[in-house]
Amino acid sequence: MRAVTFLDHSGFLVELPTVSLLFDWWRGELPPLREGVPLLVFASHQHHDHFDRHIFPLDDGVREIRFLLGKDIRLDSHNRTKWKVSDGTAAKCLVLGGNETAEPLPGVTVETLPSTDEGVAFLVTADGCTVYHAGDLNWWHWEGEDRAWNRNMEASFKTYIEPLRGRSIDLAFAPLDPRQEDAASWGFRYLLELADVRRVFPMHQWEDFSPTDVFLSEWPSLAPKVVPVERKGQRWVFED
Repeated sequence: MRAVTFLDHSGFLVELPTVSLLFDWWRGELPPLREGVPLLVFASHQHHDHFDRHIFPLDDGVREIRFLLGKDIRLDSHNRTKWKVSDGTAAKCLVLGGNETAEPLPGVTVETLPSTDEGVAFLVTADGCTVYHAGDLNWWHWEGEDRAWNRNMEASFKTYIEPLRGRSIDLAFAPLDPRQEDAASWGFRYLLELADVRRVFPMHQWEDFSPTDVFLSEWPSLAPKVVPVERKGQRWVFED
């Protein structure tokens, strides 16, 4: 059994048989966590819509827990005091840059990709399942930007995401940002063409879920891979 709950924006809870994965939770109601099941808490970068200090009190002694943080989330003495991070919780934190690999728990492998914005993207393998969370790794194209800036962004995105070429990914979470207008789907579609993605969940939508319908109408051949996200608290259970 694999279950996914949409929390808000880019926040998702993924429940696998022997471990739960919490990605970029900064807002939205967190459902009850399974007792006795280890929890990995991911924060891709420091932006307020991806990271909040309220993740650290999840270390409440009820379950085994690890925190995996993008490299720009600095656990220096100032921030540890501001965020009320105890020495014991800090010892359970792993700060990662791009192109790193870690094994935070037995049987769990975490790989990172650099981001075209801040921090990292995560690729997690556990329980025979591979989960990709892009964070802010995306093809950010803005009509108001200089043409050279947009070209450099395209090149960086394609370089950073290249390690996913041909990889089998069971669950993917990738930006489909309505602020990008006509360019909203470029990075989303590129991911689906680059990797062997089984299911992808649009995120970073700022509570405007209309780009999903636009994408599905423009690329109907990719529709079987797309899981529409329509409301906070939405939950899916997959038996395969």
